[in-house]
Amino acid sequence: MAFHTYILRCRDGTYYVGHTDDLERRIAEHGSGMIQGYTSRRLPVTFLWAQDFQTRDDAFAVERKLKGWSRAKKEAMMAGDWVLVSQLACSATPRGASTGSA
Repeated sequence: MAFHTYILRCRDGTYYVGHTDDLERRIAEHGSGMIQGYTSRRLPVTFLWAQDFQTRDDAFAVERKLKGWSRAKKEAMMAGDWVLVSQLACSATPRGASTGSA
């Protein structure tokens, strides 16, 4: 059985990242508003990207990682621009870190 991590673009331009073991069904559920929550309030949604994994744990780990990424970094990854992904990773300020001066 394959597992998938996926990205959708919502009507308001935001991205939704999730994981599933049935990609076609899950995309249809998001598109119909069947899944209550973030995407159901931002219909319609557009499927942008997915990657397959051997285990649910692997798919979930990538989902969690992507949820922590900036929009620019997600867009670079979806475009396959790994040089830009790397540059964005190096220039990112860690979550919770102060950006102001003392």
